[in-house]
Amino acid sequence: MNAQIAAPGIETRAWPVQIPSGPLRLEGELALPVGATGVVLFAHGSGSSRHSPRNQAVAQVIRDAGIGTLLFDLLTREEEAVDMRTGHLRFDIGLLARRLVDATRWIAAGAETRSLRVGYFGASTGGGAALVAAAELGSAIGAVVSRGGRPDLAGEALPRVQSPTLLIVGERDELVIELNEQAYVQLRCEKALEIVPRATHLFEEPGALEEVARLASEWFRNHLQRG
Repeated sequence: MNAQIAAPGIETRAWPVQIPSGPLRLEGELALPVGATGVVLFAHGSGSSRHSPRNQAVAQVIRDAGIGTLLFDLLTREEEAVDMRTGHLRFDIGLLARRLVDATRWIAAGAETRSLRVGYFGASTGGGAALVAAAELGSAIGAVVSRGGRPDLAGEALPRVQSPTLLIVGERDELVIELNEQAYVQLRCEKALEIVPRATHLFEEPGALEEVARLASEWFRNHLQRG
């Protein structure tokens, strides 16, 4: 059953979904503000899930901007249990990207979602997966945002990304800044790199995550609501 989410001036419906990916079903939640013209699919990062409080906070700001969100688990519960021991699957960018592509195709086939412009929000290793998926799907992806991401893990896919891409990194996350700068040079699409002052990798400092959410929602609003 659809639930109502209280957003400033915007009525939003949200409901649990199961996304087919090969023989698996991936658990998620789809939330659509009334009148939305776009939806952002979240690719969470290392050891995270659709319940990540950071991604949930960013998703709320995106919905407040009138854009839908799909937060879903890239790994099944069984895979998550294995990954907690080995840390291997979270770095399997090919696997994560395939599941993001499957979720995108599920959105494209849905009666309520097929007309929506799709964007990706990736965090940590999910940033690399989002860019690999965007490179595969081309112009079907309207925008990509990476938060504290590992776009370098997209490797040879980077020059093939067509989607306008925003890379967001914390000022004190020095190694990840360097990796993002290297990836930025390889991108051939519309692009921007934003450094959030005084922020570390998880953007836990006062105001840091709010700045991430502001930058991301503006990027998606400008590109998913265009025209």
